[in-house]
Amino acid sequence: MKAEERKVSESVVETIHIVRPNHLNGADRLFGGILMQWIDEVAVVAAKRHARMNVITASVDNLKFLHGAYQKDVVIIIGSVTYVGTTSMEVKVDTYVEHMDSERTLINRAYFTMVGLDENDRPAHVPGLVLETEEERAEWEKAKKRREIRMLRKEEGF
Repeated sequence: MKAEERKVSESVVETIHIVRPNHLNGADRLFGGILMQWIDEVAVVAAKRHARMNVITASVDNLKFLHGAYQKDVVIIIGSVTYVGTTSMEVKVDTYVEHMDSERTLINRAYFTMVGLDENDRPAHVPGLVLETEEERAEWEKAKKRREIRMLRKEEGF
């Protein structure tokens, strides 16, 4: 492992929230905006752990609300870096509801593009990513495809 490389495992973040009445929308489900804040915070911390510098959220891809969460549900949010470019990183964030039997149901998945920042808030070089497992390599390959789509959309003005 080179000095300027870090393992995926070094970026892993896991948070736990209990859905309270002030987190609910008019349909008595977890308000999407609250969840978006929680997952953005996880993405920021995962990227900071990898880059060891300040970061900023550049974009969010594939924010998919798969199921609702309700009052008193335990929500587990897990994020980690999946891809690294020169100044940017992709962070995958999965959100689960954990049931009483400890089984987890995926309720949301999102991919964030985070950019490392220097002391002047300018994009900065971020460390490379060491891929240790087949799952990490598969995520890297999928992330490359998502990056190509983002670049194409940018070129086309979307």
